[in-house]
Amino acid sequence: MTTLTSRRRALAISAASLTLAACASAPTPADYASESPKLDLRDYFNGPLTGYGLFTDRSGKVVRRFTVKMTGTWSGSDGVLDEDFTYSDGTKEKRVWRLTDRGNGRYVGRADDVVGEATGSAAGNALNWRYTLALKVDERVLNVQFDDWMYLMDERVMLNRAAMSKFGIYLGEVTLAFTKP
Repeated sequence: MTTLTSRRRALAISAASLTLAACASAPTPADYASESPKLDLRDYFNGPLTGYGLFTDRSGKVVRRFTVKMTGTWSGSDGVLDEDFTYSDGTKEKRVWRLTDRGNGRYVGRADDVVGEATGSAAGNALNWRYTLALKVDERVLNVQFDDWMYLMDERVMLNRAAMSKFGIYLGEVTLAFTKP
């Protein structure tokens, strides 16, 4: 076999691999439809909660840790999630989410630092939020996209993992564990 033929074969295999990788689909909430316990945001995010989290950069290095104290309240299909963050460096931050249950596992959310509207879809024990956050970095504000997944472990514990990106480039991740009293 000639070197040129070997190179062509290698290129063809590489192209086929890239094509198959491009066809692979990302998970959807429907993939978790049979998982339990069933997540109902109006039930879980009702009353006080505490979250413990960290930010990791694209290499996996922990760059910031935080706790968040939250209180959720609902009136029909409309909810408010009032969050108070305390970071490991002593910095404090507040975010108030206004949530709407649109039925059939669909949710929308708004907050002052969310650009536009967050959209969420839930099935089984999982919820996927997608939104753009106006994130303060030093003296600038960057619009960062979040692909945010929450998994209800039991009636008290929820795990949350959110990938952050800008222009499709992976920036890092937020990992969080929520607990109810």
